[in-house]
Amino acid sequence: MKEFYVSENWYWFLVMAVVCYLIGCFNFAMIIAKIHHKDAHKIGSGNPGTMNMSREFGLKVGLVNFLLDACKGGVPALISYFVFRDYVFAGTDVVVSDVTRYFCGVFVIVGHILPVTMRFRGGKGIASTLGLFWFGIACETGWYAAVALGWLVIVLLFIVFTELGSLGSLLGVTGFSLWQGAIFWVRYSAELFNVYVIWIFMLLLALNFLTWFAHRKNLVRLFAGEEHRTSVKKLSKGRRGMRNM
Repeated sequence: MKEFYVSENWYWFLVMAVVCYLIGCFNFAMIIAKIHHKDAHKIGSGNPGTMNMSREFGLKVGLVNFLLDACKGGVPALISYFVFRDYVFAGTDVVVSDVTRYFCGVFVIVGHILPVTMRFRGGKGIASTLGLFWFGIACETGWYAAVALGWLVIVLLFIVFTELGSLGSLLGVTGFSLWQGAIFWVRYSAELFNVYVIWIFMLLLALNFLTWFAHRKNLVRLFAGEEHRTSVKKLSKGRRGMRNM
């Protein structure tokens, strides 16, 4: 392993922050809606994200939106993993890519939720965050990708049976972060108070804060028993399909 000196290479984090934020600002839902001659901010809930695209145009379009957003969150993390996986922070055993994966992810999600290109009216970051964890956890061990896919299926089944899309999505993000956090806890158990290890856990916490905060209105409605139900059967047709029946 090569040693990485932050004092000499700090600019890498600045570059990653700026590039990943700009990547996050690129909103696929807006493009998909525009292809259908719509404005994502003016249809359904007004949220430019996977769920709103599914409600308006059906599950197939929603799935495309989800996969694109998932890759938007995961690919930058994957690239940073391959760039920094052979480095440790100077004087420690902390692998640099363990930090950069989620450092990149946080800035992608901030860009998705608060895009300067859309007057800070972005999506809620669920698909990109799930994609980030899917790709990020797969970096640990290859077969984890299949296990992570299984967790996504469980989240989907929760939404199917409870029709609580926002809650299911948030539980999915939290479940992934707990899984990744447990891996890091075991890996760095001997140096949990190392500043870089603390940084890792703060990044995981930030991802949860961003997505839960973006869903604050959904949570208020949920606790009040007024949250909109997410029927997969209805989503399969979309509003357009329902209007044409």
